[in-house]
Amino acid sequence: DSPSPPTTSNMAASVREKQTVALKRMLNFNAPPLKNTATEPVWKVLIYDRFGQDIISPLLSVKELRDMGITLHLLLHSDRDPIPDVPAIYFVMPTEENIDRICQDLRNQLHESYFLNFISAISRSKLEDVASAALAANAVAQVTKVYDQYLNFITLEDDMFTLCHQNKELISYHAINRADIQDTDMEAIMDTIVDSLFCFFVTLGAVPIIRCPRGNAAEMVAVKLDKKLRENLRDARNSLFTGDNMAAGQFSFQRPLFVLADRNVDMATPLHHTWTYQALIHDVLDYQLNRVVMEEGLGAEPSPAGARPKKKNRKAYDLTAADRFWQKHKGSPFPEVAESVQEELDTYRAQEDEVKRLKCIMVRRTRVPAASQ
Repeated sequence: DSPSPPTTSNMAASVREKQTVALKRMLNFNAPPLKNTATEPVWKVLIYDRFGQDIISPLLSVKELRDMGITLHLLLHSDRDPIPDVPAIYFVMPTEENIDRICQDLRNQLHESYFLNFISAISRSKLEDVASAALAANAVAQVTKVYDQYLNFITLEDDMFTLCHQNKELISYHAINRADIQDTDMEAIMDTIVDSLFCFFVTLGAVPIIRCPRGNAAEMVAVKLDKKLRENLRDARNSLFTGDNMAAGQFSFQRPLFVLADRNVDMATPLHHTWTYQALIHDVLDYQLNRVVMEEGLGAEPSPAGARPKKKNRKAYDLTAADRFWQKHKGSPFPEVAESVQEELDTYRAQEDEVKRLKCIMVRRTRVPAASQ
């Protein structure tokens, strides 16, 4: 049971890119994909469960799977006929049901060879069950590799992921805050969340700095995740974050900050900076008691040698109810204000041009009688 390492050394790469590279590596028998597109890929069958399907679906299209040599992709628990001439790549959760079905496939001799990839780490007891089934079916030589992929999360965007889609109600906010929840149920929920977060950081290739409030579910998750990370780092030979298991070849000291908050705490709203006209003026300019003071002639350009520095020209503007533009737009988003300013300028220039036109007409009319005399 060998751990599958993170697959890119670029710490700046997005989570989506890192998980995609990890999946492509898995589909190439856990070896780096060939860069030579002219080379014919090895044809194989992909067998996944619903969890594996949800992970792959947002990242790889059917065409990309075909380019990787996947001629057929089937659900583990569907009715499948033997395909003895091609290798099979399994990508499943290490659940009891899935292990039983894999053992059944070994007994039925469905494929030429088996590459077993588990989304989360498989326990030793379940691994022994697979070994016993392979031995009983005389298929030990056909089980080519067994990998823990640590990909138990779903990436939806470059920097956004969710922990699960199947059975998501089991770890939902409602499930955690049920009045009749048992301690064993809470422990199972916490273990599920921790396992997914641990897989995320393994794929990211970084050990986080964890921060959380005390006395709620967030602290329980943080303590369990911290313990799991420390236990993995303690075993230097098999750690997923050091040595040969790191794509960079060494531990990365660029540790991300992981803020874990209870769902009751809305972290996003305080961190979002409002961009209304009034708020930006308050933050950027000298705005006090409904008055903005601006300084002009600050000498941005260097003055000639020996020349006196330019004096600061201070101008004050009262932003009160008497200011029609301010009253109309102080609560508007700044892009709308910029458009309104341009519209006001266009209106002003049009009126200015009209005044100039009328002035020219008046001048011509006053000069014509003088010329006739």
